[in-house]
Parts: sequence; C-alpha cells; structure tokens
Amino acid sequence: MNQFSSQTAATRLKKISPLRPTLAIVLGSGFHHVLTELRVAKKISYAKIPGFPKPTVSGHAGELYFGHLGKTPVIVLSGRAHFYEGHEMERVTFATRTLAAFGITDLLLTNAAGGLNKNFRAGDFMVLTDHINFMGTNPLRGPCQKDLPRFVDLTETYDKKLRELLFRAGKISKLKLQRGVYLAVSGPSYETPAEIRAFAKLGADAVGMSTVPEAIVARQCGLNVAAISCVTNLAAGISKEKLSHAEVLETAERVKKSGAQLIRNFAELYGKKK
Repeated sequence: MNQFSSQTAATRLKKISPLRPTLAIVLGSGFHHVLTELRVAKKISYAKIPGFPKPTVSGHAGELYFGHLGKTPVIVLSGRAHFYEGHEMERVTFATRTLAAFGITDLLLTNAAGGLNKNFRAGDFMVLTDHINFMGTNPLRGPCQKDLPRFVDLTETYDKKLRELLFRAGKISKLKLQRGVYLAVSGPSYETPAEIRAFAKLGADAVGMSTVPEAIVARQCGLNVAAISCVTNLAAGISKEKLSHAEVLETAERVKKSGAQLIRNFAELYGKKK
C-alpha cells in the first residue's frame, strides 16, 4: 500500500508553481522530444513528490514539468511507472489520481506500441478509439476509493472531442494518423506470434504494456481521456525482425520531431477551445 495520499501529492504540486493547467500529458516511450517544445516554468523529480514511484525503464526520466505548449498551460509527466517493473497497480496509477486531485480535467496518454494491423508501418501514430485489458488485473480492484464509483462505465473511455482535436492536430502537422484498439499486456516479455494472432482476432490493432490502467483510473476520477501510440515496431510474427527495446527506441528517435509537433499542436488547439 502507498503510505502517501494523492491529495498530499497534489498539495505538494500546488506549492511548486502558481500555474493551474487543466490539461496533463504523460510522455511514454517515443514522445519525450515534446519537452523541446515546452516552455518550462518549473520542474520537479518524481523522487521529490510524495508517493510517486521512480521509473526504471530507459527513456522514462521520472520528472514532472509545469509549463506551456504554445500558449496553453500544461503539466507534463516525463515517464511512467509500469506494472511489469513490480509495482502494484495502486502505484502505477498514483500519478493519475494525483493529477485528478490537483484539478486536471483532461488527460493525454502516450505510449510506444507494437503494430498488429497490417496496414500499419513502424513510425505511424495511432489514436486510441478503445482498448482491451489483457493485463490480468484491474486497477480498481481492492478497497473502493472514497466518493468515487466502484463500477466504472468504460463505454467511451477515450473522449470523442479530444480525439477530434488529435486528428485536427495531425492535419496541421501533416501527419496521417491511424486509429484503432490498443491491447494492454503485463509484459515485460514481448508477445509470441501465436498470441499476436489471437489478439488480432480479438480486434486489437496495437499491443503495449501501459496506458490502460491510467485510462481506467482517470475515468473513475471523472477525467476526459485521450491516448496515442507511436507504432515503433510490427509485432511478433508480422515483423521478420527480432523484437527488442533498442528497436523501439530507434523508431521513436526517428519520428520524435513529428510526435513533438503533433502534441504541441494538440495542446494549442485544446487551449483555443477552453
């Protein structure tokens, strides 16, 4: 159990900066170049925020930023904790609960994923329309959070209006965005070709090891959620290459400027609608 409350962590964040953004962005693998577009007001290490777990995966810095993308104030989380690192789901989703307690109303989640859809290519970006939770657990399992629903409706997990903003941002960025269903597994091993065939039959377009726990908790907290994957490789049995984290990072490096521009344009469009 986490000895710290999300309210305690949110109070700490409020003391760091006078900015009160309503949009938060979580940067997963492939999206950290967004920080080059951010006009930073304040930065703090996760280690200095009560209850925040320290990420241990390459490409996840473990830092929280207050700043502006264009004229839009934002909180940006550079890196996340993963279930496969050994954290309990309560820890994996602690940052999400903290953002909700802070006053965030809209959350953009990003990740790297393997492509199952045969129309996808490495380097594509996919806007999530839905997800399949294959992680073997649910982040809402356990004692019910005070004043929050236990049974959360996930009919529209990913907000239509935020998705529309992402597609508009894609046009401005001259990027053709894919759309599809993200399937989450616990990891950290990559999937077998047989598993990939099964996941494709279930209706998945991409597979990864994050995002879904955060999205579920965000919906429980009443946040509007959008999510986008960088398809960094084609999944086992589709790609002829052996899968590796190095390949994920190499593809992410190749498309980092496109991803950063996309997120900046999304934030600017979001700011104009507020």
